[in-house]
Amino acid sequence: MGKLDGRVVLITGAARGQGEQEARLFVEEGAQVVLADVLDDQGETLAKEIGARYVHLDVSQEADWRAATAAAKAAYGRIDGLVNNAGILRFNELVDTPLDEFQQIVQVNQVGVFLGIKSVAPEIAAAGGGTIVNTASYAGLTGMAWVGAYSATKHAIVGLTRVAALELAAKKIRVNAVCPGAIDTAMSNPAQLDPDADPADSAAASQALDELYRKLVPLGRIGRPEEVARLALFLTGEDSSYITGQPFVIDGGWLAGVSVL
Repeated sequence: MGKLDGRVVLITGAARGQGEQEARLFVEEGAQVVLADVLDDQGETLAKEIGARYVHLDVSQEADWRAATAAAKAAYGRIDGLVNNAGILRFNELVDTPLDEFQQIVQVNQVGVFLGIKSVAPEIAAAGGGTIVNTASYAGLTGMAWVGAYSATKHAIVGLTRVAALELAAKKIRVNAVCPGAIDTAMSNPAQLDPDADPADSAAASQALDELYRKLVPLGRIGRPEEVARLALFLTGEDSSYITGQPFVIDGGWLAGVSVL
């Protein structure tokens, strides 16, 4: 038996990276998964591969959320789990960040989570209860230079998680957040996104990242997206039945502090 047998879970940003690994793991654990993304070709291919259903969803658009929710209900009759995973990252010093870039990050990361909760929580309540897992960040619990807009939205997600947990507890909905540190995905390693990149350049970029995180992270390596997926599984399943309103850091010890030696 799987840990999510009988569950219907919608996962955003599920075409690649952490969302892809969450979708794969949740299906393995018995869930009916609805993959949502704006990367339609990748999302549809993955859905066919793992036996899930794909829906197009721009998380910043309320109409898209209504359509995705309706599609999930039409396919499976209900929704009792949501993983708000979609997000974007841009590097810029605060004083050099264009307003439209800041607002774009807010729309996807922060507004996207808000709309997910607003749109899907009533359906989870109608199904008799369930879970919401929001993807915040290490940078949602501390400052990080050069990613000010991203960090601001991830702090907001932690706050939204706590408020939603309080407001939705009576409806038997638990709400928690995962707070990843450096994870080996296209977001933290943009070289993975360029199909025309020289393989040697991509390898060099990956090696540089590995060397950086060996120094920064106490466990001496970058994290793997499947490790974050396992945390999301824990927070979605019954093993976490008495946990709500909490941010869970998964960062190899990065947030714990620094060593002087």
